Amino acid sequence: MQARMKSPAVTLPGVLQAAQSIGAATAKAGGVPVKTLTLVDLRASQINGCSLCVDMHARELKEMGETDERLFAVAAWHETPYFDDAERAALALTEAATRLSDRSDVVSDEIWREAARHYDERALGALVVRIAVINFWNRVNVTTRQPPIKRHADRA
Repeated sequence: MQARMKSPAVTLPGVLQAAQSIGAATAKAGGVPVKTLTLVDLRASQINGCSLCVDMHARELKEMGETDERLFAVAAWHETPYFDDAERAALALTEAATRLSDRSDVVSDEIWREAARHYDERALGALVVRIAVINFWNRVNVTTRQPPIKRHADRA
């Protein structure tokens, strides 16, 4: 796959830094474990078909010590025993907030209450903003067909 153009986040002054700052703020101040935030990034990216972000966040999770078993199961987290209740709540919120046009009750009260059972207001805010930011990145990357970053170890 070849990109249609350089990423607009790179070519438009200030966009890359602004989006990265927002993402960093969710990790610093939100109180949600970084691994959970990265699972959120991976799941939204899978839903949106963003190969760059799926590749990047799967690799980040692997570097954090995530098991292959859990990595392989993220797309089917509903049907696996590998995620705790807080992670499940974050993944459910991610799916609901990413699939805005798939149902009339987008983020149902049930999904919200379950997330609120595991996360306080600040952490919920971090999750909501993180979901919005990864959806931003996915939309930019998918629209412009940004391929996964080729790493030195991957080259033939």
